[in-house]
Amino acid sequence: MEVAATADSNSIASRPVPQHLQALERANRVRLARAALKRSIASGEISITKVITECPWQTETMTLSELLRSQSRWGRTRTRKLLASVGLSENKRLETLTERQRMLLVSQLRPH
Repeated sequence: MEVAATADSNSIASRPVPQHLQALERANRVRLARAALKRSIASGEISITKVITECPWQTETMTLSELLRSQSRWGRTRTRKLLASVGLSENKRLETLTERQRMLLVSQLRPH
C-alpha cells in the first residue's frame, strides 16, 4: 500500500504547473517588483532617468504615466503636461519607446 501511495504522490509532483497558475505567479512577481521600484523612485534612491534609459524587466509593460507618477510630487496633471510637451501618450509602454523618445523624455526630466 505504501508503494501505491508513493507512486501516486510522485505523479502529482511530476505534473506540470497549469498555465494560469504560472501566469498568476509571474504577475505577482512583477507586481511586487514594481512596488519596490516605485518606493525606491519616490524616496530618491533610484533616478527615474536611469529607469527610463535602462528599462528593467519589471517596467517593460509599465505605462509612462504610471512610472512618472511614482515620483514624489508627481500627479496626473504634471505627468500629462510633460508627456504632451514631448508628444507621447500616457498609455505608451516603456518597452515600446524608441531611443530618440527615451532621450527626449530624459532630457525633459533632468533639471536645467
